[in-house]
Amino acid sequence: MRVLRQNLGLDMLLLLLDFTKILVQSRHTFAFGSPDIVPIFCGALKHSTWNSYPHDYEDFATDASFLDEWSFDQFQNLFNRSNQDVHLKRLLQQDNLVIFMHLLGCDSNGHAHRPYSSIYLNNVKVVDHIAERVYNLVQNYFKDDLTSYVFTADHGMSDKGSHGDGHPSNTDTPLVVWGAGVGRPVPISEEHHPDDAVRFVDEHVHDMPTPPEWGLGGLERMDVNQADIAPLMSTLLGLPCPVNSVGNLPLGYINLSEVEEVEAVLANTKQILHQFLRKSQLKQENSLLFKPFKPLASYILVLNQIEHLISTRDYKSAKKLSEDLRNLAMEGLHYFQTYDWLTLMAVISLGYIGWMFYLILHVLKSYTALFESVFGKEQSVYFRKNTWKVYFSGCLLMGSVCMLLFMEHSPPLYHAYFAMTIFLWIQISCEYQFIKALWIYVHRRENAHLVKLVASFVVSVFVLEILVKSFMNRQLYSWIFVLVGVIASVYLFYSIPWRSGIPFFVWLACWFLSIFTLMPAEIPDNTKLVVLSGLMIVIIGGVTRYLHMYAGDGKYWLSLTHGMKKSKFPLLFLLQTVLVVFSSIMVHLSTSRRTEKQELLALHQLINWSIAGVSMVLPLFSGSGILSRLASIFLGFAPAFLLLSIGYEAVFYCALSLALMAWLLFENAYLYLSKINKSSASFKGMEDNMVLTSDDRSLQWSDMRISLAFMVFFNIAFFGTGNFASVASFEISSVYRFVTIFSPFLMAALLVFKLLIPFVLVICTFTAITKLIRVPLLGCYFLVIICSDVMTIHFFFLVRNTGSWMEIGNSISHFGIMSAQVVFVLLLFALTSIYTKDIQTTSKQLSRKEM
Repeated sequence: MRVLRQNLGLDMLLLLLDFTKILVQSRHTFAFGSPDIVPIFCGALKHSTWNSYPHDYEDFATDASFLDEWSFDQFQNLFNRSNQDVHLKRLLQQDNLVIFMHLLGCDSNGHAHRPYSSIYLNNVKVVDHIAERVYNLVQNYFKDDLTSYVFTADHGMSDKGSHGDGHPSNTDTPLVVWGAGVGRPVPISEEHHPDDAVRFVDEHVHDMPTPPEWGLGGLERMDVNQADIAPLMSTLLGLPCPVNSVGNLPLGYINLSEVEEVEAVLANTKQILHQFLRKSQLKQENSLLFKPFKPLASYILVLNQIEHLISTRDYKSAKKLSEDLRNLAMEGLHYFQTYDWLTLMAVISLGYIGWMFYLILHVLKSYTALFESVFGKEQSVYFRKNTWKVYFSGCLLMGSVCMLLFMEHSPPLYHAYFAMTIFLWIQISCEYQFIKALWIYVHRRENAHLVKLVASFVVSVFVLEILVKSFMNRQLYSWIFVLVGVIASVYLFYSIPWRSGIPFFVWLACWFLSIFTLMPAEIPDNTKLVVLSGLMIVIIGGVTRYLHMYAGDGKYWLSLTHGMKKSKFPLLFLLQTVLVVFSSIMVHLSTSRRTEKQELLALHQLINWSIAGVSMVLPLFSGSGILSRLASIFLGFAPAFLLLSIGYEAVFYCALSLALMAWLLFENAYLYLSKINKSSASFKGMEDNMVLTSDDRSLQWSDMRISLAFMVFFNIAFFGTGNFASVASFEISSVYRFVTIFSPFLMAALLVFKLLIPFVLVICTFTAITKLIRVPLLGCYFLVIICSDVMTIHFFFLVRNTGSWMEIGNSISHFGIMSAQVVFVLLLFALTSIYTKDIQTTSKQLSRKEM
């Protein structure tokens, strides 16, 4: 029996392991298609013959249907050559032969031109014609009706040309099976429910009525999980199911007698049961206190009962009992896959809590005035006494735990989790004296101070929890900025003269930014909007330039506009503006050629790369004043962002920049009000607590607002133009102005770079604010880490391993994003320090002058 498997638009196969093992068990495998897929399956397979087209063929600027024709031509040439090649003829006449054709055209054209474009619809006709020609070619060649055909895909596609979320248009894929060993279509019947024993992972309705346009009215649809295709193909080939397969054999697709059905289901059950038994054996051998899966304690009796029912020809009962045992085996597999979850989750949670507690102690000791307040000016009183006892006890505990883990043959990561957690709590225990003195200090303070402290803590956690919820509902950011815009503008309206325009600007900027999280995550193409955004960027840069030159003497602008160093090039602003204009023109030209189905000229690519590269270097030569440097950074990254934009995200770049400017103006106004209010406690603390350096003051609890604001802006940079945590957010057409030939690493790098640009603006503004209000940047960074860890713990308990691709992937990516944010932000700080290290402020001198 031969199996020909055709695959529409395959760029990521979920059944990679199972399908590979089917190929391993085959007599011989022939494969033709994409250079990114075929070598994965056949590269290390000795009994295989395969070929793939060059990477250069995968050009998103052209019609990719010729890729499918190329695959068919290879397949046709294979049969033609066999007429002169005796060895090839003998290979093709074997049984258990697999021919794998990978048809990439629909996938490439869907991404590049959208599923309802004429190019895509024509590609569908091409694939239909290829399927017909393949069938006729095989039937005429073998003439034995022993070939089975499996036609399927790994994913669907949205109208936008993306995939990855849990919508049925992305998770429902075609599965058409015909040929030898395949059952006939089943008429619709109320009594026939082929999926009664099947649990669908995405939990949406299956076996819906067949659409009329299919021309298959009156026939049952038999929907299955993708994992079920592997046992189906194995059964059609007459091979055992892949050992690690977790699929259920879809009997509705196979033409079997009643006894053969029972034997097939029983074989599928035993294959899954053996996986369970192996995992149970491994865990029992390594666990000191083993807890078995009790529902399967008597599985041997059940197997004997099934064999007895088969021998008495009670096939219906035997089949039902086999399916029940298979379901129990699946539950047992899940039980042992999650066997250590409770212990690991407890240890990891304690590790995160210990890490946050240790960071809090470090910030209190190194970046606030509390250490001096607790121990007085005679800091020699503070000693970490008897630390050797703590270290000895900790090492003893760590050694005992590692010994137990070693006896249980636990993975190295288990040792790392326990060791890191114990190490952190050892360090915290060494700070016992400071913790005790801090507790006494807090208790001695007035109740009002304690209430204020608790209220601030609750508000901070509440804001972070809202940010957690925003990962699932990005529209929350609209409410956040609408509310913040009102509160901040009202505060400024009653604090500074409204004629300054700052209260109105803060309100307008926040409300403008709130629009974008109400827009669809899948960005629609709008080249005119991208070009118009270039004009907006020029206007914003021009206004900023005007304020820098003519509004610098105002008391609300002086700290922002004056720096010690002026721009090295007087025409720098003009040059940056010209590059923004050129990038807008290139957006129009590059898109026009793609719309006309023409290849992107090498000259256009060179110009685009040059504009993006040169523009990002120019901010290094701008003045050292806060406003001039930030405006130059804004103009410097604008050309690259415009060239990588396809729609409203270019306007988002402007809105985010205006909101960051509003944040900067608010902090500057708040600083000015604190300085002129000499009798306020905040001013006294600001002047008296100069314990770090001559330039920095110590952190205060009110400075927590800076870190919380940073978290809000940093996260809206993620979600302002889509759902970063979803694969569907990566719009590959964003890179077509730089490269059209399929190059996964280069394209991925460009997509990630596009996502980084808003973060660069946020971090540069954050750094400028810390310099403006003279607080230590590293201390604020530690506060950001603490905020990130609070969110990380929440996401840790939301991770799931069941559901649709989107649900599982998003839960993991949410946790991964927050876990990596600590290192990610640190790397971005190091990168942006190139642009911000020269920023200088005259706030200190101005404060003395005003006094």
